[in-house]
Amino acid sequence: MSNSYFRFKQFTIRQDCCAMKVGTDGVLLGAWVDVNACRRALDVGAGTGLIALMIAQRGEAMQVDGVEIDPEACRQAAANVAASPFAARVRLYRDSFSRFARAATLPYDLIVSNPPYFARSLKCPDEKRRLARHDDDLSLAGLLEDSLSLLTSGGRMALILPFQQEKELRARTDACGLHCIRRTEVLPVEGAAPKRLLVELAREARLSIETGRLILTDVRRQRTTAYRELMRDFYLETGTK
Repeated sequence: MSNSYFRFKQFTIRQDCCAMKVGTDGVLLGAWVDVNACRRALDVGAGTGLIALMIAQRGEAMQVDGVEIDPEACRQAAANVAASPFAARVRLYRDSFSRFARAATLPYDLIVSNPPYFARSLKCPDEKRRLARHDDDLSLAGLLEDSLSLLTSGGRMALILPFQQEKELRARTDACGLHCIRRTEVLPVEGAAPKRLLVELAREARLSIETGRLILTDVRRQRTTAYRELMRDFYLETGTK
């Protein structure tokens, strides 16, 4: 069996053919999220450990926990963490987020998640992909409510979502008492409509929301300066062995 890998400047994400795959969404969230003044962070739906390792790299004194329900992905994440320079600061838990949230005893300054998508789309027969792509096991409402119970008073939450899910997000945040303080629309190519939304939430509303747009590639399909700058501390390569 071949192993694919994503090589970053300070760590490598290896993944076998059954584990949840690395994608642009996770890379974007890990580089975009604000980690300033965070001592404890949690990655919900950690997959193979990508975002947890990215934020561990960015926050030198930060303790990072990751929770992942899929046993195969969790084992792969544990191997990736153990092989990284951040093994002493990253812990992984194999559990559903709802159970993890009920059992947790310490709050977090930051919670990040690249959550399941496609809530109303056709189910995939493969169970691992179903868990990753559908919100049966981690609905947006449940993610927000359980995260709120784990955040410190000044804590923040950061997500990447399909752009069309923003209306639902607003309704859910209004219902649970979280407020958008920062949002970035992600366009895959210059001139296209936004496909993803990076959003940061907090308990306290702010007078103004920090907004922006991130274009990943120009009309020639070359990476934009803004995207390269965002990724400069990570610079990934892909390959197989």
